[in-house]
Amino acid sequence: MKRRRTSALSVSAAVALLAATPLLTGCSTDAHPGDAAVVGDQSISLATVQARVDAVRDAQRDQPNADELIATTAALTQQTVNSLVYMQLLEQAAADAGVEVTRRDVQEERANVVANLGGEEQLRQAALMPQGGVPLAGDEQIDETIRSQLLFQGLAQRIGADMDPNGQQLLIDELTRTAERVGVDVNPRYGEWDARQVMLVAADEPWLRAGEQAELPVVDPA
Repeated sequence: MKRRRTSALSVSAAVALLAATPLLTGCSTDAHPGDAAVVGDQSISLATVQARVDAVRDAQRDQPNADELIATTAALTQQTVNSLVYMQLLEQAAADAGVEVTRRDVQEERANVVANLGGEEQLRQAALMPQGGVPLAGDEQIDETIRSQLLFQGLAQRIGADMDPNGQQLLIDELTRTAERVGVDVNPRYGEWDARQVMLVAADEPWLRAGEQAELPVVDPA
């Protein structure tokens, strides 16, 4: 299967754009204690979310502009939950469409990105400080994001969706059908899914203190 080659680090923009569907609500996960979200039969644990956030924060603290990086990613936890839910949905939608991405595909795409950026260190720096995207730390997070980008491209190609408004709507519809079929449950401590704004926003829950959650910025899909 031929794929258009784009920077894998642009996946955060695709996440924000393609997740603009009326499929996630701020439902309680009382039936799944210890989970940040559940997508179908796949749980996203609180521990997983915290581990990813901690890895990014540790990497940010090692940077000369650590204070600035941390201040500009105040909503990192919500962003992380949003990204993990999207990746689970994309995995399922791609599988339903018969799209496969191998470990070798990921390695080849990573090598392509590294070559374009000028080295592995440049890749790690770009991943940690993306323009409007979710910061990534470590090879595992980077490779997962590259895999998502390849799945995204493969799914778009499989259903004949170009990156114009009509094509974007086709992909949104595909993810909506997937979510409705498998079911998505998000812990309200991370907010509610606002399809119109394409983001998680603070949940209207009395036990959440005012200002405890920051809204996620809309990401420019360009």
